[in-house]
Amino acid sequence: MEDNIGRFEEKSFSNGDVYIGNFKGILPHGNGKYTWSNGTVYEGDWIDGKMSGKGLIIWPSGAKYEGEFSGSYLHGHGTFTKSNGCVYTGGWRMDAHHGIGRKVYSNTDNYEGLWKEGIREGSGKFTWKNGSTYIGNWKKGKIDGRGIMKWFNGDVFDGCWLNGLRQGSGVYRFADGGLYIGTWSKGLKDGKGTFYPSGGKQPSLKKWCSLLNSNDNDWKVPNSRFNRSLSEKARASGGSKSSRLLSQRTSSLDANWGHQNPEGDCICRDSSSALSQTSNEGQSDVSGMSNMVFEREYMQGVLIVERIKQYSEISHNKNKRPNKFSMKQVKKNSFIGVFQDRRSHYLKLNLQLGIRYTVGKITPVPAREVRSSDFGERARIRMYFPKEGSQLTPPHCSVDFYWKDYCPMVFRNLREMFKLDAAEYMMSICGDCALKDITSPGKSGSIFFISQDDKFVIKTLKKYELKVLLNMLPKYYHHVGSYENTLITKFFGIHRITLRGGKKVRFVVMGNMFCTELHIHRRYDLKGSSQGRFTSKEKINSDATLKDLDLKYEFHMDKNLRESLFKQISLDCTFLESQHIIDYSLLLGLHFRAPENLKALVEPAGSMQRQDSLPSSDDTLKQGDQLIIPKGLLLVAHEPSSVNTTPGPHIRGNTLRAYSIGNKEVDLLLPGTARLPVQLGVNMPAQAISLVQEDKVEESEVELFEVYDVVLYMGIIDILQEYTVKKKIEHVYKSLQFDPITVSVIEPKIYAERFINFMDKKVFPETP
Repeated sequence: MEDNIGRFEEKSFSNGDVYIGNFKGILPHGNGKYTWSNGTVYEGDWIDGKMSGKGLIIWPSGAKYEGEFSGSYLHGHGTFTKSNGCVYTGGWRMDAHHGIGRKVYSNTDNYEGLWKEGIREGSGKFTWKNGSTYIGNWKKGKIDGRGIMKWFNGDVFDGCWLNGLRQGSGVYRFADGGLYIGTWSKGLKDGKGTFYPSGGKQPSLKKWCSLLNSNDNDWKVPNSRFNRSLSEKARASGGSKSSRLLSQRTSSLDANWGHQNPEGDCICRDSSSALSQTSNEGQSDVSGMSNMVFEREYMQGVLIVERIKQYSEISHNKNKRPNKFSMKQVKKNSFIGVFQDRRSHYLKLNLQLGIRYTVGKITPVPAREVRSSDFGERARIRMYFPKEGSQLTPPHCSVDFYWKDYCPMVFRNLREMFKLDAAEYMMSICGDCALKDITSPGKSGSIFFISQDDKFVIKTLKKYELKVLLNMLPKYYHHVGSYENTLITKFFGIHRITLRGGKKVRFVVMGNMFCTELHIHRRYDLKGSSQGRFTSKEKINSDATLKDLDLKYEFHMDKNLRESLFKQISLDCTFLESQHIIDYSLLLGLHFRAPENLKALVEPAGSMQRQDSLPSSDDTLKQGDQLIIPKGLLLVAHEPSSVNTTPGPHIRGNTLRAYSIGNKEVDLLLPGTARLPVQLGVNMPAQAISLVQEDKVEESEVELFEVYDVVLYMGIIDILQEYTVKKKIEHVYKSLQFDPITVSVIEPKIYAERFINFMDKKVFPETP
């Protein structure tokens, strides 16, 4: 039998195609040239009738690809040149850019970095034709994550991005040397920050870079992560061309990127001179004020407050994350002092292991109504978690510990009542990401953790607080079951960890009242008392929780919304009074909306508000999503299919009705942001009226507006303090020094009346 593998011949097909080359049977196999009837030509390797190996294909349009193929797909490494001059060189997978690659667009923009299925994804550098550059993270083709942008006029932003816009913490260096350190939201300055004029004293940026790097240790040097990612991709690909491409690209980045100056701020080399134009990022004419700095507060790009201070008055460590386990920060008798350094890490791991075990054990149990035996300290699950593991527990990298879960059936039912899926609950708290530390706003010395998705807060309890909560639990269960709009803290679990040596740490898992996609500009803890209820100036920052005497607004809201609010506050206070609870407070969060008449003042068009437009895959310029400046608040009839259900399933309650649109259920429409359901304590619209008169404002502080549209988030917290004999004695003692009605410690009935009256008259007064 004749061996016809590898024979060379020319064959014409009935459709007009022609192949000249090697065959295997009747299929092209080996090296050959195939010409389609439409003029497309491929010359290269074939395997079993498919283009596989190395080759060159040229289309009638003039576009061509030279590189590797697999199964007739562009797959491997190659160069694609379009007829309009756009050139891509790099990795391919199934006809799409994938892996390491460089693309030079027809308008001379270019991107070099990582791709995923045809889209920029991972680390990369983009250079626009006007000279602007960005190096950092990308997601789904947009700038997302940590990155550094240098605009053609010399301005540099080093910080966090989301969906193509600045979002979160960042450092903005102006071309003239000015420096702004603060936070951004949806591309606009939002919240508090500090501006340092050029020519004056400025802080070292090493600490700020450390702060920005806290969530991503790979970003110690901006381009090192990019280079490392490319190296890993190149090693994985195993191709020599990929390695050469890597060498060329990374050396190019190193040459163009520049260095860090002695002050630690990132500077890009640029042969062109910086533009002399004035930046529109909100600078002031500060010539001759070399030692002055400006503490500013922005509301969606609008400067609302500015304080002028001497450089020496600014604390440059105010944003440094405190060590919550430091003995110096807590009372000597506080148990927090025991947990220093890595013990905090162990506590988080222990919590995750224990909660995963408990939820996994209780979830398969058939649902049933709770019984009296499900309550109390004796209703519990206990387990020992040795480091090496056991028949019932997995091995782990923490320390040995004993775990106790209180009232598991009760909390399983509560989670279902709050519409929490068990799997989502475990993923939020026990997923691969670690729990985050947060600063305690109170004096209790408690440790606070928060889940990575911000849905849950975990707080340590003192022994007496655990006892109060367990005693209250049956009535609490009935109360939250009867009133779905309750403002009282939502509890999801009570746990205890016992470490080697017998040290016990008790935790409660709660819902985060500020889990929202909107930025919370102000936080207040309001009790209705006045004695000592203020925050010292040196402790006030963008994350501070302010108190009663710090409140300089009153909030006016729709008649029906206000009526629903006070009806529930009264019911919740009656419940707390029946449990002899005092010292609770209303935790109030404010999201400010920029006034409508300031639209023209928000980031003028020439201010380089966003990065330059990015070319699309078909080489046409794609202007990014139009940035719509918020115009205020608008209530519209509720449409369940249209609303954004953020922040999550533990926000339970019916949609509220508004008097202003005919007593219909309403959604809150935020132009350019979202459409949100209005629930009690969640997404509640109001107007904040400033109570501070101009003649009372410090000369160094300027409050620019008097009326704001705000979105309110609120709940009643700290409900575990009973009015005990000790508290009665404290009340008598303080009453000898101060007006009895102004002190926080007071009998439950009077406390509830004062609390409601303060909310009614001072915080949410009835609209005239």
